[in-house]
Amino acid sequence: QLFCFRNSDQDEAHPGPSCPAGSYADPNTVPNDGATAPPADLMPLVPGYESLGPNVIIPPSDFGSAQPQAPSRAPERRFDIPAITEELAQEAFIKYASSKCCYSSKPAKEMVFTDLQSLNTYRYRLETFTESRTTEWDSEPYNGQVVDGFGVAPAPWSIPVPIPSLFQDCEKAVRVPHTSTVKGCHSCLNLGRSACRRCVNSGRSRCAYCGGTGRTGSNRCSPCHGSGMTRCHSCGGVGSITCKTCKGQGKLLCFIKLKITWKNNIHVAVIDKGSGFPVERLHQISGEKLLTDMAPMVYPVVSFPDSSVNAESESGVREHQAQFATTCRILQQRQTIELIPITRVHYAWNEKTHIYFVYGTEHKVYTKDYPVKCCCCSIL
Repeated sequence: QLFCFRNSDQDEAHPGPSCPAGSYADPNTVPNDGATAPPADLMPLVPGYESLGPNVIIPPSDFGSAQPQAPSRAPERRFDIPAITEELAQEAFIKYASSKCCYSSKPAKEMVFTDLQSLNTYRYRLETFTESRTTEWDSEPYNGQVVDGFGVAPAPWSIPVPIPSLFQDCEKAVRVPHTSTVKGCHSCLNLGRSACRRCVNSGRSRCAYCGGTGRTGSNRCSPCHGSGMTRCHSCGGVGSITCKTCKGQGKLLCFIKLKITWKNNIHVAVIDKGSGFPVERLHQISGEKLLTDMAPMVYPVVSFPDSSVNAESESGVREHQAQFATTCRILQQRQTIELIPITRVHYAWNEKTHIYFVYGTEHKVYTKDYPVKCCCCSIL
């Protein structure tokens, strides 16, 4: 049986501040567009950057050039798991029963072993570390800074960006040289201020003390002098607030942003010989590493003693190369084979036979038919 499991600095979001208990939500604090660029149809056309957008993946300029090299030598010896001793199997079972509040440890202490079967279980793991690039217009408030708008913009894949730690997800954004331009702020129409959403540009809002009635009980409301309206404290009574896009400048420095995404793409398969053990329990279990191979592009394992591992390696490598080679730059691949010790234990207790498993280097125990449970565990 084969079981497969297929599985960064980011641009910060700027949500509005949370409201304390009992206070009102100021509509001026809700997130807006931020310092984003004007609509794309208002921006100049930059050669080499005709297709922009966060979902437009740019194919690498050198895709298909790297080819995996055949391994010089494959492992020749067989990897067999020695069965654990009866003493260790019983010790693990007693520890397991003691960890369950409603399990009696009597079966674990009194059982009679009838058979211990060692099961060769392998875990194959392929990691493909890729780099992808996208481009889009971005902006920042213009405060008179230098405008880099002259010269030919370099192609997206020719811009050097340091590679972070291998096999770790990461994101980074850099400004594309020679793509800067100054534009009027599209959010405030170059004014530097936006209408206050709370008072709708009037400078006055409903009195929070009287709810706009002008009275508190039988008396005239003091804060609003009976008018039901007070000066809007969101905008200070002026009816407008500083534009959040241009920070009051009325202009934006627009540029093309190159976003680089490094991702560790993982393919995992557990080769199980029909042991009856639920292999999903092996996710966090340690095994013994038998093979580690790392290269810009790995070659499938071809001579491992278990042919199922060879087949899974070939399938995983070809799948990743087909999936990523034309849309990303494959920077590094790593494949590992682990041997996970699993022992199936047959035992007798109280004239009945039962089975449990001892697995992993941690000697964890799994069983679905422990002989003695209290009523609450039986119901559960």
